[in-house]
Amino acid sequence: MSRKSFDSRMSQLKDEVLTLGSMVEQATLKAVAALLERDAISAQVIYERDHLINEKRYAIENAVLVQMATQQPMAHDLRFLAAILEIIAELERMGDYAKGIAKVVILLQEEDISIPATEFQEMSSLTLEMLHQGITAFVNEDTAVASRLPLEDRQVDEFYNRIYRKIVVGMIVNPDWIDQGNFLLWAAHNLERLADRVVNICERTVFTSTGEQIEFDLEEEEESML
Repeated sequence: MSRKSFDSRMSQLKDEVLTLGSMVEQATLKAVAALLERDAISAQVIYERDHLINEKRYAIENAVLVQMATQQPMAHDLRFLAAILEIIAELERMGDYAKGIAKVVILLQEEDISIPATEFQEMSSLTLEMLHQGITAFVNEDTAVASRLPLEDRQVDEFYNRIYRKIVVGMIVNPDWIDQGNFLLWAAHNLERLADRVVNICERTVFTSTGEQIEFDLEEEEESML
């Protein structure tokens, strides 16, 4: 295969990763909307369509393995292909988080519990923007964005803590909400974990571009600024 053909195939793989990222983004967006609207019908659709994300992940994985086996890439190209395998696994897991949020909606049904709607909306918006920028940074090998994005994970954690406090207070005031409150905490935790996986993608982006293995340890960064 000529270098031109190889580069064309690599470009196609990038497009496929972007497509998978968009699928996860849309599934999460719709799952959170279903939660806030208590729309169990939409949630069931999201839950049942999770297999599409899985299938896309494995199709990309197969294409990458074929590229590795037939072209024997070296150095940067090999790092990039290996990174795709890791990133699509991260995306598939994020799809599971969206499915989990949809399951919460199904479990809640018409249960009478107050949902911290503003915090859920803002948390999901920030998390999905991180995802969108993280995947774009990977395909563009934008290390500047990949190095900046992990800082936004702190804000996601702050939203999670606000949701946690509101739900726990609600459960204390109304013990009948304990089961439902735990479902909501599960949904919030899924969003928080999604943001953590975006940070993993950022680490892989830096490694792909520079060959340097780094780990964004935000707790240590915070301590160093005290």
